[in-house]
Amino acid sequence: MAALATVAVFAGGCGGNPAGQGQDTAGAGGDGANDVAVYASSSEVMVFWDPADSFSNEIIAMNNMYETLVRAQPDGTVKPLLATSWESSPDGLTWTFHLRQGVKFHGSGAEMTAEHVKKAIERTIRRGRGASFIWAPVDRIEAKDKYTVVFHLKYPAPLDLIAAAGYGAFIYDADYAESQGGEEWFNAGHDAGTGPYTVQSWTKGGDLVLTRFDDYWQGWDGKHFRHIVFRTIEDPGTRRQAVEAGEADFVNQLPFDSLEALANHPQVEVVTAPSYQNLLALLNTEKLKDRQVREALAWAFPYEAAVQDVAAGYATQARGVVPAGLWGHSADLPTRSQDLDKARQLLEQAGGIDHKLLITYTSGDDAQRQIAELYAANLRSLGVEVEVRGMPWEAQWDLAKSPQPEQRQDILLFYWWPEYPTPDTFFRNMFHSEDEIVFNLSYYRNPRFDQLIDEAAKVAATDRDRAVALYRQADQILFDDVPVIPIYDLQYARVKKRSLKGYVDNPAYPNVVFWYDVYRE
Repeated sequence: MAALATVAVFAGGCGGNPAGQGQDTAGAGGDGANDVAVYASSSEVMVFWDPADSFSNEIIAMNNMYETLVRAQPDGTVKPLLATSWESSPDGLTWTFHLRQGVKFHGSGAEMTAEHVKKAIERTIRRGRGASFIWAPVDRIEAKDKYTVVFHLKYPAPLDLIAAAGYGAFIYDADYAESQGGEEWFNAGHDAGTGPYTVQSWTKGGDLVLTRFDDYWQGWDGKHFRHIVFRTIEDPGTRRQAVEAGEADFVNQLPFDSLEALANHPQVEVVTAPSYQNLLALLNTEKLKDRQVREALAWAFPYEAAVQDVAAGYATQARGVVPAGLWGHSADLPTRSQDLDKARQLLEQAGGIDHKLLITYTSGDDAQRQIAELYAANLRSLGVEVEVRGMPWEAQWDLAKSPQPEQRQDILLFYWWPEYPTPDTFFRNMFHSEDEIVFNLSYYRNPRFDQLIDEAAKVAATDRDRAVALYRQADQILFDDVPVIPIYDLQYARVKKRSLKGYVDNPAYPNVVFWYDVYRE
């Protein structure tokens, strides 16, 4: 069945794929080997199209269509991109960025100026969606001259890191986009960025095809792909076959137990790297109001099996919600190991659970499926009724935000990674009180917790030790209140063709391949 599925996907799902569908065939103007690259994704790529709203899977395509003022590096430094240099005032309240000249926008063809930067970020802030919160420290933006933009802050903040964020920091031609219809125009499959690639074609549920932007400011000398195809292949076996057959250059989210075999494949390479990504189980604090019940669910979780058997050593048990390796992680936080007797005792004290639990995970992710089923088996051994439901991410998220709270899941498995290298996102987005639910999918509310992380964010740029101490207190509250079960911190294991060269894993941009920088030999 998997082999038949592969044929079906690659024969019928091209949706405007320009040439060769990842084969090494020469196309118009290409050099043959670098004509088309294919990224096989486990779930739908384009969740959001408006660059102001981006906050999901589309990061893997958007970071090739759009650029930011600066780019974070794997070693934690920040390097120029659309800005060639920058400086901050001694008090950290004023940041000045000097823009690169001669950068052109897709669509309008206009040259990027300080006014464009100001209008793009102001539009992102004004819309207030996605990761726009990263600009919260900004009081006002000044276009000082054609190529100089100045940010005046309300409180000190690491604006160089914020300006490098993988979401919410894209620079785009806001005036042009609005003249074409704004959000509706974006959602029809258009872009207005400065990146090396622009949209050639897209069909919802089908391929997204990017083509090179001829006026890209870095030029096209050297080896660069002409077209990039993003293809959704939910079945992990089919994704594996795609890369083994040479029909995909890069695949994500393959089962850990397949990686050892692939590492010995003559045409395939497994690249490992540290990550800022973890896997979490969010507990619905509205349906599971009793803290004793949530604690029982935490003691029943199969931590060792998840790390050793499912992740096959490509992960370590999480200690708190901030991944190890990212500042703000507290190595002295307590953890739990599986203790079914303690879980049973707590459930008896709480009077049990009065409804059938629903665990949701993202379909296409075999690790989540295995963990969900292991967890459910343990819960059933305690007499708890459980349904495990794999769902496409958009459907899983929609259910979690259902206007009818009783229909929402009880336990939601999903990954989190930062917009930029900061611990704040692991607390604020998932656990800070929300009036309109976005990613607080445990529906958690705790004013003391909110106060701690709000204070930590305001001192992070000037007193990191104080910020770390505040974040540790917040993490301890999460351990005690149990709105979440931190499962494991992930080690990235990317699977790509051996012939794909130049790839560097950058944990600041999870799952992103910067296609301009890679090539095929």
